[in-house]
Parts: sequence; C-alpha cells; structure tokens
Amino acid sequence: MGKDEAPPFAEAWIEKVANYRETLTQARPDVLVMIGSDHFHQLWLNAMPQFLVGNAPFYDANYYNEAREFGLPQLLLRGDVELGNFILEKGLEIGFDLAFSNELRVDHSITCPIFTIRPEADLPIVPIYTNIFAPPLPQPKRFVDLGIAIRNIVEAWPSDKRVAIIGTGHLSLELGGPRQFGPHGPDPEFDAKAVQWISKGMINEALAEVTLESLHKPGNATHGFMDFMLMMGVAKGQVADYADTLDLFHTMEAYFTWYPEGD
Repeated sequence: MGKDEAPPFAEAWIEKVANYRETLTQARPDVLVMIGSDHFHQLWLNAMPQFLVGNAPFYDANYYNEAREFGLPQLLLRGDVELGNFILEKGLEIGFDLAFSNELRVDHSITCPIFTIRPEADLPIVPIYTNIFAPPLPQPKRFVDLGIAIRNIVEAWPSDKRVAIIGTGHLSLELGGPRQFGPHGPDPEFDAKAVQWISKGMINEALAEVTLESLHKPGNATHGFMDFMLMMGVAKGQVADYADTLDLFHTMEAYFTWYPEGD
C-alpha cells in the first residue's frame, strides 16, 4: 500500500505500535502465553470449550479467509509443550478444568499481536482461547479468576525461562450493526470508563458494572472486553506501567503493559 493509499490514522498507529512493541522488547521474554479467541475457524458449535489451552509443538497460523480478506500470511509458530502441560495440570489442581488441543490452528487473535509486537515471530507460544462468541458464555468474574490463576501458575513454573502473558480484547465494538463504521468506537463513554478500569487496576469497579447483559449495550461484539478483564486478573489489580489509546474508524485500540514488581 502506497503512502497515498494509507488510511489517515496509519502514521499515528505505526508510532503507537512501535512504542508498545518496545515494552515487550524490554521484558526480554523467552516464551509467550497468548490469550485470544477463535473466530469460528477451528472451534464451532458442535464442540465449543469455554477455555482451551493449545498444547502442541507447532501451530499452523491464519486461515484462508484471513489471507483473502486481510492479507495475513500463513505462519508456522513454535509451541512450548512443557509450559502448556504445566498450565493444564496446575489448572486442574486449583479448579480450572481447562480443555486442550494438540492440533490447534490459531487465527488472527493470536497472530495480529505477534505481527505488531513481535514481528520476528521467533518465540514459542502457548495459546489460550476463551469463548467470547458462543453463548452461554462464562461470567466476567470467571475471566478475572482465570487471569489470576494463569499468573500464579506461570510464576510457579520451575523454569528459568522468562514468560510474557499477552492478551487481546475489545473495548466497545459493533460488527454488522448500525454503529459499526463510525469515526470511533460505538460507545466512547464505555471506552473511557474501561480504559480507566484497566489502567488503574480497578477490578472490583469493573466487576460491579460489567455483566453478560450489560456488554450488549456498548456494541454487539463488546463481550471481547472480558479478555481485557482476564488480563486485569493477570495483573492482580496493579496499575499499568504503560497505557495508551488510539481512536480508529470503528473502534478504540488500547495498549497496556504491566511488569512484575521488582522486574
């Protein structure tokens, strides 16, 4: 795409992503635990887990429609089976009966974060999929609790490898509805409140207002905000070390980083 063809927000987006990428580079990770959601590519209504851990040595990445519609290349990503097994086993011990797949193919919820903040795609991953699309959905508190559990499990892993936990989610988002293509997200008031909750570690305040029913109001695809709530659980209420936002033509992008205390 030439410069004249680029959307008006392109330069700002490139700058913000470059700044955000540096927050991961500074962490010097060896493994990436990737939180995302399958967009009805591999997981369908005949077998829809609420939470699923990828546990394979390699992952084919991106699907035909993603290449056709978005120009995303197909990838082959390495996995970390040792960490995947550890998450599954410890999850069972603490009350999370996580599903798993040894033959998972991941989609853009995993690859787009890699393209933007680790474009070398050189680190092994452990993908964790959440169900934000196919009711009945887990309650928002279950997402927070899973985030706390993932943090505790990763910290208990007897390895010298440095692990970064990366999550993608939505603020207000409308897909296929009348508010889809506005100059910003469909509910700026919700977005402002959500950014404050996330950046300031306001888990209890978010849980007091967010329900499965309330998430329909900001936009019909806003249930992806629960993946952000999962990341708030990972951070355990810590104030974000880095926070930034960018209004795009249909949604607000938001970028947050937390470093473990003392790291």
